Amino acid sequence: MPEARIGISGWVYAPWRGVFYPTGLRQADELAYASSHVTSIELNGSFYSLQKPASYRRWRDQTPPGFVFSVKGPRFITHIKRLGDIDLPLANFLASGVLALDGKLGPLLWQLPPNLPYDPGLIERFLERLPHTTAEALELARGREARMEGREFLQLDADRPLRHAIEPRSPGFDDPRFAEQLTRHGVATVLGDNEGRWPRLGWTTADFAYARLHGDEMLYTSGYDDKSLDAWAGWVHSHLTAGRDAFVYFDNDAKVRAPIDAMGLIRRLRG
Repeated sequence: MPEARIGISGWVYAPWRGVFYPTGLRQADELAYASSHVTSIELNGSFYSLQKPASYRRWRDQTPPGFVFSVKGPRFITHIKRLGDIDLPLANFLASGVLALDGKLGPLLWQLPPNLPYDPGLIERFLERLPHTTAEALELARGREARMEGREFLQLDADRPLRHAIEPRSPGFDDPRFAEQLTRHGVATVLGDNEGRWPRLGWTTADFAYARLHGDEMLYTSGYDDKSLDAWAGWVHSHLTAGRDAFVYFDNDAKVRAPIDAMGLIRRLRG
């Protein structure tokens, strides 16, 4: 049965303390608290640097049964290497502990920089390298660099499908050739709600749908009113009815709107 996963992008935000998080809640307990109010979280620390296996294991154990994390791919791959010459960085990322999430590992999110133009050949080579099962990911991870020795995680509790979603931020990606590539590789197009700053691609290119809500009026700041949340509930229902899982993450964190809006959308879907 298809599932809806509604959540937030990250959970460590000082302004949330005393507003979303109860006053006096230990920072070490914030993930457990947040995960009891939403059904998924995007791990975005992995975008900035490789995380440790112990961290992934801790995040796995601090969340409820059935919880799911999306994991953001490293900017070293997307923004610095710009998707080129990525075999070793990809292996290092997959060896860094991602697989320690076990059954709580959801899609891998690849956010592309705004100054990366659409190059069909480059995108094809990138898509060809992405593993589509955790066993394939483990095999790639075994090719990690020697510097990863002693801080890698090369185990599987089970072989599972591994999903990918891409969020391009250059207008050149609004191209039917890109949609065809994603469809052929079974990779989801991220529908980004971003006050019109980046492409808003509403294509369905995989067996699941993925949306990131950055704020419809002010980036990272504005909240979603009842009418907007009703519309997003309709978007989720349309994919569930079509047999697709749907992932929605609120990234409008600046004014403590993300968890409030996520809970509002969850209530609508449950109601």
